[in-house]
Amino acid sequence: MASKEARLAELEERIQAPDFWDDPQRARALMKERARLQDEVNAWAQWEQRWQDAYELAEMGDPDLAEELEAEVAALEQELRQRELQAMLSGPYDRHNALLSIHAGAGGTDAHDWAEMLLRMYLRWAEKRGYETEILDQLPGEEAGIKSVTVAVNGPWAYGYLKAEKGVHRLVRLSPFDAAHRRHTSFALVEVLPQVEDDSEVEINPKDLKIDTFRASSAGGQNVQKNATAVRITHLPTGIVVSCQNERSLTQNKNTALRVLKARLLERKQQEQARQMAELKGEYQKAEWGSQIRSYVLHPYQMVKDHRTGYEVGNAQAVLDGDLDGFIEAYLQHAIAEKSGG
Repeated sequence: MASKEARLAELEERIQAPDFWDDPQRARALMKERARLQDEVNAWAQWEQRWQDAYELAEMGDPDLAEELEAEVAALEQELRQRELQAMLSGPYDRHNALLSIHAGAGGTDAHDWAEMLLRMYLRWAEKRGYETEILDQLPGEEAGIKSVTVAVNGPWAYGYLKAEKGVHRLVRLSPFDAAHRRHTSFALVEVLPQVEDDSEVEINPKDLKIDTFRASSAGGQNVQKNATAVRITHLPTGIVVSCQNERSLTQNKNTALRVLKARLLERKQQEQARQMAELKGEYQKAEWGSQIRSYVLHPYQMVKDHRTGYEVGNAQAVLDGDLDGFIEAYLQHAIAEKSGG
């Protein structure tokens, strides 16, 4: 915290300089950094004050305050745990909002149902954290579940936490869609992108875009609107295609699709930079569907295990209800250890 306070003091001094606004783009970035640091410093100060108040209440030894004091200590400990998690997040986009996409793998109806189960899991997790969520685009399965979905998750550190979820998720269970009730294995791919908060991060030439409109469809392919309000945008230089059909107006869907496109272009830029660095180190491996990062077993026993970190829990239902923090924390610690060569 001392380093952040020192950086804040440095920024305050620079902001007072007469030539500060000579470079408006740089000035706005520094103002944004100052606001972020000020929020962090103030939040820590408030936490320390609450802890001091709780300590003083405990010293009074008043039994009538015991229940209130226990609740406050539990809340303070939970907040401290979250701040410890945040301390592990040092990526340039970790503070950003996130775009989370889920794609059903091979397996038909079971895979579509699994994709919808994952959607519910992440919505529950976001709700517990107080994050706002918005489904931007969703393609339903023919019989049940969803083929794919893209969700905006808005809140502090959303991308930093959710990046732990990138990869293939595997489900093993007795299929509710199999008449013989046999055991099935289903797969789904989870993608997580940081939302672009500064247009200077990703520049798009309108001439590079092919924009198609079509009528939004519901499950089973029925048209739900007479007008063509759904949008599909193709970025010609990269071949990236994004679509949106959840909003009522063409303009809203276009703006949302552009938002997703910017996130995908930013990810592509990050991947290229990472590839170049990895090639220099001789460590580059192409990212593909590959093997799963996590398995969710509901039969013949219950267990959820992350194959990257070895972290596992026996209460699979709690995980599917959004209890993901243990997995996220284990991943962040694992990532830090890998960076440090530990």
